[in-house]
Amino acid sequence: MIYLSHFEFPDREEEYNFTMNQKRTCYDTFYPFLILSAHSLRVLDFEPVTILYGGNGSGKTTALNVIAEKLGLTRDTLYNRSNFFENYTKLCSYQDSRGNSKGKMPHGSRIITSDDVFDFMLNLRSINDGVDTRREELFEDYMELKYSRFQMQSLDDYEQLKKSHMAKRNTQSKFIRKNLVDNTREHSNGESAFLYFTDKIRENGLYLLDEPENSLSPDKQQELLEFLGNSARFFGCQFIIATHSPFLLSIRGAKIYDLDEEPVDVKKWTQLENVRKYYDFFKKHEAEFAGE
Repeated sequence: MIYLSHFEFPDREEEYNFTMNQKRTCYDTFYPFLILSAHSLRVLDFEPVTILYGGNGSGKTTALNVIAEKLGLTRDTLYNRSNFFENYTKLCSYQDSRGNSKGKMPHGSRIITSDDVFDFMLNLRSINDGVDTRREELFEDYMELKYSRFQMQSLDDYEQLKKSHMAKRNTQSKFIRKNLVDNTREHSNGESAFLYFTDKIRENGLYLLDEPENSLSPDKQQELLEFLGNSARFFGCQFIIATHSPFLLSIRGAKIYDLDEEPVDVKKWTQLENVRKYYDFFKKHEAEFAGE
């Protein structure tokens, strides 16, 4: 499914005219001006899955943030939004699948960044810390209630009486489980990150993903690859992904923009420098793998 078909960034002349008018101000940077134009990135045309590939400083994240800002997409965490972002996005334009330049994206569409995932994992850790503290308190409660002779004096003591009876009727482990929420520590960082994507990505939406491979093992990256591919093919999702993960770059039918090229060029995933380096490395050690 295609919801966003075309996005156009300001050209160098438009950017130059704006920055020249700002030279007398106290600002020493005009971000995001002069970032994407430095790589001659002017226009992006989108498929159900479109990938922005490039090294650090190539403008992948900047492009995603600009698109998200222009479209008004939902996001969970703050980002490096300078005072000039609004001026920049006013110079941008886009078209939806019907050629509408002011079309609304589907409800629930969002941008997901590494900071979103990282904050989610920190929140889980915070919950776990609270769970562990509560568990220790329940251990103490159990021992006290198990062997005490609690007598109800008023209705205010009813809940305490129920706990006393529960302690006497149950083993320590059952008492803890009945009084404690599920412990989320069962999930590793990678599993937690993967859960974040599967929770936020729903049917029939546009999703911008900034380096989603962060915190994911090779196994989890391949699971995410399958999940994104199925979401695009069967569940009406469109993805614009900034990544240099060979696994995600291999997603079937993806249109890949190489932002390391000037001007920016469309390539097959097997033509990308990062992927070729992996290929050459493993070919060099092929005999070692065969020897096993």
